[in-house]
Amino acid sequence: MTAIKRSTLRPRARRIALVSTVAAAGLVLAACGNDDDMSGMDHGSKGKSSASASATTGENPAPGAFNDADVKFAQMMIPHHEQAVEMSKLADDHAEDAKIKTLAGDIEKAQDPEIKKMKSWLKAWGKPESGSSMPGMDHGSGSSDNSGMAGMMSDKDMKELKAAKGTDFDKKFAQMMIDHHNGAIDMAKDEQKNGKNATAKKLADDVVKSQSTEVKQLQGILDKL
Repeated sequence: MTAIKRSTLRPRARRIALVSTVAAAGLVLAACGNDDDMSGMDHGSKGKSSASASATTGENPAPGAFNDADVKFAQMMIPHHEQAVEMSKLADDHAEDAKIKTLAGDIEKAQDPEIKKMKSWLKAWGKPESGSSMPGMDHGSGSSDNSGMAGMMSDKDMKELKAAKGTDFDKKFAQMMIDHHNGAIDMAKDEQKNGKNATAKKLADDVVKSQSTEVKQLQGILDKL
């Protein structure tokens, strides 16, 4: 190869090498840019996770401190409410008095959501829903049992209510529900005095107010039957 040809090829080789270097540098810069973008994406994801975590920690249905009285109130009021709902459901087919039917419907609508609330508290507190080992938790303990479940109907009471129809049912329902409500009011007043959790004490306040009103309504109906 002549000297002229060699001198012609060298500049061309230098240009090719230079282009390759520039292209490589461009790829490196692009990769750095992508790293920054990905880093930004990661920060965004972390921010979302933190927000989700914050949202999760704010889901406690009964936040703040609680004590044994709060736990006992929820564990005992749940089956107490459940029996009231069971009694109220009978009114559709057994009651004759329109006011009894209406009031029974109101009791069911009010107490069913409260049952769900109290169950959610116990779950958040890490406590069992059942307090069956506690005194007075037996449904068959009788309506006069004041050891913890005041106002609960016995199995015999419930059988008699289920067997009643018309005015007979209306009278039994009104009297039994008055006793049942008075038991719940006593339990709620105990929570007002001894409870610590603000959410539980608020529900106790609501129980005292609403069920005291219903006792008066039931007594008014009973007096006219």
